[in-house]
Amino acid sequence: MPVVWQRHPRYFLLVALVLTTTFFLLSPYESPLSTDSYAAYIRDHTLPARLERAERVYQKVIGRRKDLIQRYGTSSRDIVMFPPDKNPWPAYTVWSFFPPSFDCPHELERIGALGDGGKWVCGLSRLEHKPDCIIYTFGMNYEATFEAELLERTRHCQVWGYDYRAHSFGSHIKNNYRTHFFPWGLTNFDSHESYNNPKLYTLKTLLDINRHEYIDVLKIDIEGWEFETLSEIIQPYILSGEPLPFGQLIVEIHAWEKKFEDFLPWWEMLEQAGLRPFMSEINLVYQNYNRGKDTDLAEYSFINIKGNNIFIADPQGSPGYSDVR
Repeated sequence: MPVVWQRHPRYFLLVALVLTTTFFLLSPYESPLSTDSYAAYIRDHTLPARLERAERVYQKVIGRRKDLIQRYGTSSRDIVMFPPDKNPWPAYTVWSFFPPSFDCPHELERIGALGDGGKWVCGLSRLEHKPDCIIYTFGMNYEATFEAELLERTRHCQVWGYDYRAHSFGSHIKNNYRTHFFPWGLTNFDSHESYNNPKLYTLKTLLDINRHEYIDVLKIDIEGWEFETLSEIIQPYILSGEPLPFGQLIVEIHAWEKKFEDFLPWWEMLEQAGLRPFMSEINLVYQNYNRGKDTDLAEYSFINIKGNNIFIADPQGSPGYSDVR
């Protein structure tokens, strides 16, 4: 064999070239940036990283909202909630300015019945075993499939329900030691003397009565009173700099007779307090029975990105979740 290579060195060079080329073609390609570092760069492995990325995206949307206002007017006073069906047919409604563009950092689910009653929640799994889980829900009107599924899928969540139009949660929830119902209403002032009917409470008063400091999920459907009520709830926390006392807010917005110049600062108040919308759903059931009218009703789900609640912070130690809200 050595004699062959000595007599025909060309064969050696040819074989070496073939072997080298084959090895190169069969080897996996690696970019100058290693696979590990590239994966670390593009993937949000941690909860803080996912939240940071979602907030960057959301801030861009805020900028685009300002651009959209400038496109159709010089200020918010020039924007109508629902443009009339006539020339120049501006291509927007009020909901176009407020897309739910904050990315839920956990699983996103619609909890409760399809159609009316179900609500969008971010990261229900975070509450499945939370020992001190508290849910407040206002305005069920006997439609409690959302509350019923929350009870079914969590071990410890206590559900506090309020609705002055009803006498119970309704047929979806039977006797359950984790439920507490009161025929009271939520608003921006207290009116619950013996002669008051219905009896109305602020959220702060209810928290004091129940000796609660924090709510994991707050659901509100109070037929237009959400504007004054949420302003009363949120403004003190903006002034104090303290985080809001709830992790998620689910609210049906009733934009009846609202002007954009009033709606915009109310929404910006929610944002200033740390609330970020991750899902919305126009109420098409209402629209179906009110054809020819504006699409005034929309469900929005918000996550609170301030503070240390269970949706934005991982519990570090004990099963009691004492290090997070």
